[in-house]
Amino acid sequence: MSAAPGILPLEGITVVSLEHAIAAPFCTRQLADMGARVIKIERPGVGDFARGYDERVRGLSSHFVWTNRSKESLGLDLKQPDAAEVMERLLGQADVLVQNLAPGAAARLGLSFDALHARFPRLIVCDISGYGEGGPYQDKKAYDLLIQSESGFVSVTGTPHEGVKAGCSISDIAAGMYAYSSILNALLLRQRTGEGSRVDVSMLESMVEWMGYPMYYAFDGAPPPARAGAAHATIYPYGPFPVAGGDTIMLGLQNEREWKVFCEQVLRQPELAADERYASNSRRTANRDALRALIVHAFSTLSIDEVTERLEAAHIANARVNDMRGVWSHPQLAARDRWREVDSPAGPIPALLPPAVSNRYEPRMGAIPAVGENTDAVLASLGYAPDEVARLRAAEVV
Repeated sequence: MSAAPGILPLEGITVVSLEHAIAAPFCTRQLADMGARVIKIERPGVGDFARGYDERVRGLSSHFVWTNRSKESLGLDLKQPDAAEVMERLLGQADVLVQNLAPGAAARLGLSFDALHARFPRLIVCDISGYGEGGPYQDKKAYDLLIQSESGFVSVTGTPHEGVKAGCSISDIAAGMYAYSSILNALLLRQRTGEGSRVDVSMLESMVEWMGYPMYYAFDGAPPPARAGAAHATIYPYGPFPVAGGDTIMLGLQNEREWKVFCEQVLRQPELAADERYASNSRRTANRDALRALIVHAFSTLSIDEVTERLEAAHIANARVNDMRGVWSHPQLAARDRWREVDSPAGPIPALLPPAVSNRYEPRMGAIPAVGENTDAVLASLGYAPDEVARLRAAEVV
């Protein structure tokens, strides 16, 4: 029997989030996509500091637009004494509390799992931090670039002359993804035990997990993979190659069968397949400079369409190196109807549907809230009368 149309997996789940920047907001946005009610607590009038990173999306911050759709914004000054009662009522209705405040800040506010569990035994508490609880780095500040550095990512990314960071907030994304999946696990566990649990997500550990291949490649003191720009460090030819007209084609060969076909059908130099210098992946990698020169020469008179046609006919994996304009207009995303519009304080904004497609539901694609936009509605849902809300406003609690 199929589910009723429009029923989402996390409908009925309420998430309260003390969040800023990227890791926690990215986690909770995904919970909201799946139907959870996410109440984002923000400083009255100021809000999540990521709102001020830039003004690229019709005056709104690109970071904030990406990570905050489908949420309710509650303006609440947690340092005010009366805020404690608001939080008590909120957590009494909540299933999950997510926070990525500065190290120790949630505990100082009385919002640690240990402080809350006795009063709210079914509450799941997810703490996201740079380095996790315990250890010498527990109280160290952490931002995406710093974790990319500490995790070893920068050391294996870039050119032979310089390590570089990823062009997106990869450490925040990693931690946000593990927080999201771990909260789902905690909800499943609660179904069995009836009790909430604590989830402790470290940005460092999330990124080190993603460093699995280069980390093990350098096992037991072995040299790490060399930085190779956009090319693969240990598989060749696998990376970018220029073609006529100033374009670039990205191609990837994975095995000896593909290498033979590549020589015959793409380069149209079948004799290369028998050349001892290129007879295995390790030899091609060792002689990559000479091989690159051969490939670049072969492609120098061919347009990107001609090279792509040869690669497709030979069943060799390839891709164009799109800029952001190319991504916005990507024909595959358009053909699969992956774009929707979401409301925002600046009007409708296009947004990509979450990557996992279900045949049972379409994710929620709700509005991006203004700071404190939902304060009155949230307080009313907690039982506050209009005069009480007015009192809290006068006292600058909300």
